[in-house]
Amino acid sequence: MASQFKNDIKFLKGVGPKRAELLKKELDIHSFEDLLNYFPYRHTDRSKFYKISELKDGMPMVQILAKVHVPQTVGGKRFSRLTAMCSDETGSLELVWFKGAKWIKDSIKPGKQYVIFGKPASYKNKLNMAHPDMELLENWQQKPATGLMPHYNTTEALKKHKLHSKAIQKLQENLINSLNEPIPETLPEWMRQKYRLIGKEEAIRNMHFPRDADNLSRASYRLKFEELFFIQLGMVKSRHQRKHNIPGYVFSKVGKHFNEFYNNYLPFELTGAQKRVIKEIRRDLGSGQHMNRLLQGDVGSGKTLVALMCMLIAIDNEYQAALMVPTEILAQQHFQSITGIITGMNLRVELLTGSTKQKDRKPIHEGLQSGDVDILIGTHALLEDVVEFQKLGLTIIDEQHRFGVSQRARLWKKSDQPPHVLVMTATPIPRTLAMTIYGDLDVSTIDELPPGRKPVMTKHATDSQRLRVFQFMRDEIAKKRQIFMVYPLISESEHMDYKDHEDGVESMLRAFPRPDYQVAVVHGKMKPVEKEKSMQYFKSGAADILVATTVIEVGVDIPNATVLILESAERFGLSQMHQLRGRVGRGAEQSYCILMTKNKLGDNSRQRIEVMTRSNDGFEIAEADMKLRGPGDIEGTQQSGLPINLKIANLGRDQQLLQFVRNIADHILQKDPELNLPENHLLKKELNKQNKNKLLWRLIS
Repeated sequence: MASQFKNDIKFLKGVGPKRAELLKKELDIHSFEDLLNYFPYRHTDRSKFYKISELKDGMPMVQILAKVHVPQTVGGKRFSRLTAMCSDETGSLELVWFKGAKWIKDSIKPGKQYVIFGKPASYKNKLNMAHPDMELLENWQQKPATGLMPHYNTTEALKKHKLHSKAIQKLQENLINSLNEPIPETLPEWMRQKYRLIGKEEAIRNMHFPRDADNLSRASYRLKFEELFFIQLGMVKSRHQRKHNIPGYVFSKVGKHFNEFYNNYLPFELTGAQKRVIKEIRRDLGSGQHMNRLLQGDVGSGKTLVALMCMLIAIDNEYQAALMVPTEILAQQHFQSITGIITGMNLRVELLTGSTKQKDRKPIHEGLQSGDVDILIGTHALLEDVVEFQKLGLTIIDEQHRFGVSQRARLWKKSDQPPHVLVMTATPIPRTLAMTIYGDLDVSTIDELPPGRKPVMTKHATDSQRLRVFQFMRDEIAKKRQIFMVYPLISESEHMDYKDHEDGVESMLRAFPRPDYQVAVVHGKMKPVEKEKSMQYFKSGAADILVATTVIEVGVDIPNATVLILESAERFGLSQMHQLRGRVGRGAEQSYCILMTKNKLGDNSRQRIEVMTRSNDGFEIAEADMKLRGPGDIEGTQQSGLPINLKIANLGRDQQLLQFVRNIADHILQKDPELNLPENHLLKKELNKQNKNKLLWRLIS
């Protein structure tokens, strides 16, 4: 007999086919089990009742018990609203609704006692409460005794079909009251006892409808523990499987090409961090085990040079190497940079992107199949079926978070056995995030910059200081320097007052008129050919200012550009601001990043600006970003390989718990790598359930 928890959500009382489709589309809730695991984002304490005479303007959400009188519509047709007076023995209060007036008017029962919950506010020296939650006292008294009310995230599409937080709360009540079988346990008894965890059923019930704050705390801890534990168990187990079950090509020697490059072509002395990382990768490549390594390093730390030297090791062992990047600009830049460094060496490097002409593709394809092409650099074009290698031994993926997992998998399938994989990112990753997204990878970090690099000076300027900023730009241009001007939007949005790109182009042309100044333009909606033409115009030094969107975020390398102006800086997250700042500071001259904002900032925006002006350390900035914004939707568009979406844990707040469960997972798998011991049977069953849709490529990055 099928479990009740697998029932389609449409069969739950209060849902039906139309609402079911919306729940599936908007919240990914398909079954009874999915709804049970859709947890409230907060609870409000509904145990205390206030008297109307105690209410004041500015108080948080409060609860009163009052009799509601006959509602009436007031105001003209354009500004009509529904009002109703409510009263208790201490006074009266006006309730106001600006939307849904007809439905509310029809549902109110005048003269009845209501439990009313909302935020008191003053309008024309008169206290009111707008759009309060209301429930008949007789209905409220029939509910389970709890002073904590759950609040659920919803969407505009759901609200249009009256699936607001309160409606989702009602669906949860219907579901929990209709259960005729126990909620399956997922953690063995020995774990629950050892780590003092309540049972799954008790945790689920108390997460939605806690008896009190203590029960809510214990339920939250149990569910966070479980969620993070199974992520780490899966990561540690797949890492173990990869190291023991997936063979790797053996690159046994460091040969002619590597040594020739190191002795004669190295553009500058390697930093200690670069040397350490190359040794770590070299050890992997010669081990006979498949390499799956993450190389992270701050902007300008020299990851590309490390990547090239690793590709030379592959070539010395008679294998080919591929470097895949997310954009044409970055692919062309890598191609120019690598071919420029190795000019004179007997190596064939090719570039393959979406705009590579058909007549140029054929010799590239033939060269790959014959083995004549040593290194292929390109974009998603590398994934096409027609691209076949003779002997692909090493795949390097730059800014890999921009590629879907299945896309990365298609690359290694171009070889008889999985090639070694090196994934690179210039986006510093907080330690907890790295443990969650990349927990099954080995991690190498380049944590020092090449000698001679001066830290970028970062300043904050407001709109009222714009003329001073323009003068500073003119002074830099007079020194033959170039300037990036970056905007968050391409065209104006009526919902946002952020400076937009089109307005920026016009204002730059007014402030820096031709022929005295030359302005280039680039944004993501331009055709690749136009974009490249504009970039080359700036790169050649012909243009003084490049007005751009965040299309320049990754990999654009113009040493003569010494100033980056970031418009509407409050619009950007910390990590993105840091990435953009990395476009300057690449030459010997002092570089500057100016964060332009409106005159008045909210607390969160001000904190971000302060972090940026204080620190150049990408890892410190990434940690601060996660604490300020939260990890957000880590999985993004299913790209990171995270086994499950985080439903309740928060990587910003639960760092200690994440490390704790990682250690537990390590300990369990050291004793029982395949989870075959009887006491781990439940763990194996739950892990298999979570991973049943995962393919072997999860083990490969």
